[in-house]
Amino acid sequence: MSAAFLKPVLYSYFRSSCSWRVRIALALKGIAYDQIPVNLLKDGGQQFSTEFQAVNPMQQVPALKIDGITLSQSLAIIQYLEETRPNPRLLPQDPKKRAQARMISDHIVSGIQPLQNLTLLKRAAGEKKLEWAQHYIMCGFQALEQILQHTAGRYCIGDEVSMADLCLVPQVYNAERFKVDLAPYPTITRINKALLELDAFQVSHPCRQPDTPAELRA
Repeated sequence: MSAAFLKPVLYSYFRSSCSWRVRIALALKGIAYDQIPVNLLKDGGQQFSTEFQAVNPMQQVPALKIDGITLSQSLAIIQYLEETRPNPRLLPQDPKKRAQARMISDHIVSGIQPLQNLTLLKRAAGEKKLEWAQHYIMCGFQALEQILQHTAGRYCIGDEVSMADLCLVPQVYNAERFKVDLAPYPTITRINKALLELDAFQVSHPCRQPDTPAELRA
């Protein structure tokens, strides 16, 4: 069978925000796929297995096998889907708005999420883990709240869902997990609430994945 006709395969972990971004994109674009769970905690981290290292040498999720290639890095995957399956659009047509969508995405993907992810928190001691995560999420959200006050409509960029929204919702979920007070960020909170009403964000939610533990299922 031609690679173009094989169903894509997503290597994912239910609570990985990077994986969730890609699951949202696949859902929005109506792309059917198979999912292979990679448990980041079990067996010392299944991402470190020889089998998974052959899929992604960076030993991270997500990874997506599609069209005969294997892609890692969530934004690279989303932009490939955007270029090969352009409807519905996840990057605005207007160059300024498109740049803003990429800016907000990078702000979250590079400036917040890596500073509170599992790999880094393993290096922090005891109670310092929560304090560390809260500090960097709040620093990032302070800036993001200001940016969104200039770019947002119903969503991050006007009234159309964009790549920025795919990054925002998983990061708010992380903030809630780390008990960050969201009251100082009303724009972030409002946009997140509106996005979570959409089907694509609901079906891709960590509480509804094949590897979601029973106690965390919705």
